[in-house]
Amino acid sequence: MARRFPDSPCSDGDNDVFLPDGSSEPVSEFLHELPSYQSLLRRKTSYYGTIERRRSTHQLKASVSVDPGIMEPATEGMIPLREHALSMQEKRKLRDMQKLCSQYISRWSQWKQSSWNSCRKLKEDIAQLFISHLTLWRGNIRNIEGKFGTGIGSYFSFLRFLVILNLVMFLLIFCFTTLPVAISKQGVFNSSNIIPSKVDLECTHYTPGGYGLLYFYSNVIDLLSGTGFLELTYLFYGYYTIDTVTFYVFNYSLPLAYVLVTISCLLLSIIWIVKRAVNGFKQSLVHDEDKFQSYCNKIFAGWDFCITDQYSAGLKHSSLQYELKTDLAEERIRQRKQKRTRGDTCRIYFIRFLLNVIVLGVLAGSFYAIYRATVYSMENSNTVSGSSADPINLLVEYLPSIVITIANFITPLIFETIVRYEDYSPAFEIRFTLIRCVFVRLVSIAVLLISLWTRITSCQNQTCSLCGYNYKLYPCWESRVGQEMYKLMIFDFLIIVALTLFVEFPRKLMVTYCSSKPVQWWGQQEFEIPQNVLEIVYGQTICWIGIFYSPLLPAIATVKYFIIFYIKKISLMENCRPSTRPFRASSSNFFFQVILLIGLVLACIPVGFGIAYIPASKACGLFVNFNTSWEVIPNVVKTFPNGLQKFIYVIASESFAVPFFLLSCLVMFYFIALAGAHKRVVEQLQEQLAMESRDKLFLIRRLTEVHHIKV
Repeated sequence: MARRFPDSPCSDGDNDVFLPDGSSEPVSEFLHELPSYQSLLRRKTSYYGTIERRRSTHQLKASVSVDPGIMEPATEGMIPLREHALSMQEKRKLRDMQKLCSQYISRWSQWKQSSWNSCRKLKEDIAQLFISHLTLWRGNIRNIEGKFGTGIGSYFSFLRFLVILNLVMFLLIFCFTTLPVAISKQGVFNSSNIIPSKVDLECTHYTPGGYGLLYFYSNVIDLLSGTGFLELTYLFYGYYTIDTVTFYVFNYSLPLAYVLVTISCLLLSIIWIVKRAVNGFKQSLVHDEDKFQSYCNKIFAGWDFCITDQYSAGLKHSSLQYELKTDLAEERIRQRKQKRTRGDTCRIYFIRFLLNVIVLGVLAGSFYAIYRATVYSMENSNTVSGSSADPINLLVEYLPSIVITIANFITPLIFETIVRYEDYSPAFEIRFTLIRCVFVRLVSIAVLLISLWTRITSCQNQTCSLCGYNYKLYPCWESRVGQEMYKLMIFDFLIIVALTLFVEFPRKLMVTYCSSKPVQWWGQQEFEIPQNVLEIVYGQTICWIGIFYSPLLPAIATVKYFIIFYIKKISLMENCRPSTRPFRASSSNFFFQVILLIGLVLACIPVGFGIAYIPASKACGLFVNFNTSWEVIPNVVKTFPNGLQKFIYVIASESFAVPFFLLSCLVMFYFIALAGAHKRVVEQLQEQLAMESRDKLFLIRRLTEVHHIKV
């Protein structure tokens, strides 16, 4: 038989020590040999505190399981039983005790309890119905994750998010700017047009094309370039000329709404992206914290036992398989890094240095080509003979977009080839390639905009003091910027469709039906996540930049990404094969949002510059009577009561901004310190769990030794 030692400071009810009867070894000496006690000697205070907390928790559980009088029926606001961190046996006991207690309460209370349970279940069923049937492309994305892994599935989830984001921005712009203008033009409500005052007549000369009888090909070219008849639609800034719309007794200011809606769309994008990035960051922290825990979660707790369909089970099986392949690939790279010698490390760093020199050369060449193409287009697009319908003039106008597209197509291929020789992990390869390619794409747009701003704000042989900008070349410069962003978006969409139809699909046919060795060595195409993410981040950055100059650009982006989703899905299923370098979604989700946030921040710079610095056009738009578009905000503030004006001026002053910034820094440092403390507590708890496992192994060995001695 066995006897049990009494409770001691180093044991609790769940971890009693058993020894055979007749053992003469003292209890204290035996317990001092435990690994946890040896760790206790090194960190005595914190471990005793943990023991006390663990003992109090155990006593609380024991009191709950013993005393049925404290159990009350579930009422509104309580956490459901299945969400408590208890074992199944304890949950059954609690449920039986709740049923026992419900016999001694009134029928009114029983009816309230059952009604609350029914309402809660109805809410859960409705939420599950919404998630399963009303979530956009949920089944398609699950199918993709099952066949190609969660990394590629995260790309399509990212694309779905951009569709929803652009749709929300379009609804905001349409409801607050486009719809009031359209209603007022139909004469439903009284409205007043903007009449230029105190403006030189020479600055108001603006004659867009699109009048009279035109050929069909002229309309097609106008559709591609945003000129002609499109310039006289709600798509561009210059068509909005309504000052106020009177809804009964309320005067609606269109210039104020136009600026505020643009700012609201950008703020909404920032908040939404930051929220998604924080959620992705939490997932990446949980995954990267403990690799062994990740293996255990996938193997022992990764299966969804609610799956009853054979097809869904196969998708889940494939998804887990890809996750395990990713973990094993990263573990092999980690072990190879540990076995490197000093000579291998120096050789790798030298190779990386040479490859980065090549990368810098590629970047410099791309930027110079974009700059020269932009300058040539702006110098010759207005001097080429013929109208905008002339194919030569169209080619000259599209020259910057063509060069940018070629650079964006070639540089990622070069970077993807170079990064394979730098000996990085698959996840870091994707991030590093994305950083390089994002730098190319965003700086390409910056070069185009800087060249455009230079042409708008400078005059060659004359001064711009009359209107404040180059009114002869750009009488309505806001519409011109919107046309450039429109051309970039349309051309980017056409390139994506052309590559799918004329490159990826013929390659699949050649690999399938041609048995020559070069074609088979070329192989079937892989779905490259960096290139595809760059395409949509680039397009979304263009949309944000052009949202002020082309208000309906988010609607075009919504339709564009909606079509791209199905194009990419069909291309993935039919033309591509699973990647030989699997990667996970936990880190890529966060990194996708960070790249998108970088594009948004960089897009806010030219938008803010155009609103607050460059003089507004005097020949078109809503701000012909203002020096800049931003001046409408101070003019509206001046109409407020004096107390509200002082409050707004204080909020916008440096005397408020500096203390607010310091307070924000203190709050941020507090949360950083709090996160560090939580991380240390988690590390201590993990170490204690490891010590408990070692204690169990030690006790098993001692019991085995004692058993062999007695035998």
